[in-house]
Formats: sequence, C-alpha cells, structure tokens
Amino acid sequence: MSHGTLYLIPVPMGGDRLDAILPADVLHIARRLTHFVVENAKTARAVLKQFETPHELRSLWMGELNEHTRDAELAALLAPLLAGNDVGLMSEAGCPGIADPGANLIRLAHARGIRVAPLVGPSSILLALMAAGANGQKFRFNGYLPAQEPGRAEAIRKLEQESSKQQQAELFIETPYRNEALFAALLAACRPNTQLTVACDLTAAGEWIATRTITQWKHGERPSLNKRPTVFVLYAA
Repeated sequence: MSHGTLYLIPVPMGGDRLDAILPADVLHIARRLTHFVVENAKTARAVLKQFETPHELRSLWMGELNEHTRDAELAALLAPLLAGNDVGLMSEAGCPGIADPGANLIRLAHARGIRVAPLVGPSSILLALMAAGANGQKFRFNGYLPAQEPGRAEAIRKLEQESSKQQQAELFIETPYRNEALFAALLAACRPNTQLTVACDLTAAGEWIATRTITQWKHGERPSLNKRPTVFVLYAA
C-alpha cells in the first residue's frame, strides 16, 4: 500500500478574507481531507468551518501535536499516512513547520518515506522581512529571545553585533503579552542608528508596519503591542 501525502496547510493569522490570502487550490485540498494533525482540535475545527469543509466536523480524524507532545508519540500521528490517507498539518496560525512543533512530525515523515507537500499561504516572518527594507539577501530567524533580564538584553546586543558584522537582518518574535517588554528592551539595548522594524497583525485589518532607527522610535509614535502578534526585524548597518 502506498503512503498518503502530508500536506502543510497555511492558516489565517487574523480576521483575514480567505480569498485574499489563500489560493483556490489550497482550499480545495483542505476541503477534501478527512485526517488532520493540529495544535488544538477545537480551534482547528473552527478554521475548517471557515474553510467550508463539506465533512461533518465531528467525523474528522484529528491528532494533536503541540509543545506537550513527546517524541515517542509522533509515530502514532503518522498512522493514517502509513495506511494510505492524505493528512493535513495545521499550525494555530500561519505556515506550519516554522516556529511550530509540526517540524518534528515533518522530519519523521521524511524519514519514513512519506511525501511532504507545502502549500502556499501567509508567513508572518517572510511578510515582515519583505516590508522591513532590511537585507533580504542575508537574514536569520531567531525564534524567541530570552524572556527575562539580563539574558534578553545580552541576546539583543549579540544579535545587533552579528547583524552589523555580517550585514544580515535578524528576525525574532514574541508572545503577545511580552511584546511591550521586548520592545522596551530593544530601545534600551540597541545603538541609536540601528534599524528596527515592528510588524503587527500581518494580513489582518489592523496591520501596522514601520521601520525606524532606535532614536526615531524613542521620540516618535509607538504602536500598542499588547496582545498583538508581532514580528521584529533588527538591522544594524
């Protein structure tokens, strides 16, 4: 029996109109699938309802993969694929496999000879880099920085030094309730002429993106970042 295909299905990042951010082919594939691996079954069903799946939501097979999933549990999530069923992997928002626990399942799927098919959709990391005006030829995504001081400030200074030395953009994200603290730490730790991009609510109605020097951020308009999905891009020329 041939294996199924693991489809990496992008998920809206806010109150997005589906026809504005997802190609018709992506929606067609998502609608025909009956097996999914998701971070949270309840929110995934809400997304599939938005996708207008023709299947009864309660009839769908859903395996959960999140930060609590142990490596030993990953193999069971591949069972539908090994039985010949196509499976959709969905993150809570954006593209699966990027800053997302789905990467562990993708790696195991490759090891088992299962086809992995990424589908086109919104990535907050790539969209922020596109809009930043930083070096798009050379960049690095750093995930989450340390949540506490002095580790956070030290990490910021190292990223700034590396950006200046390598002439590369440094990207990172934070959980919404810690955005304000990270923003304040960036203003305190970085040099005056370092460029900082703040990209909030990408693709959503309240999308807000600005690139300024640290000095300009200190004396100009500041966004309200509390509870807003945000990507930061640091570029030290």
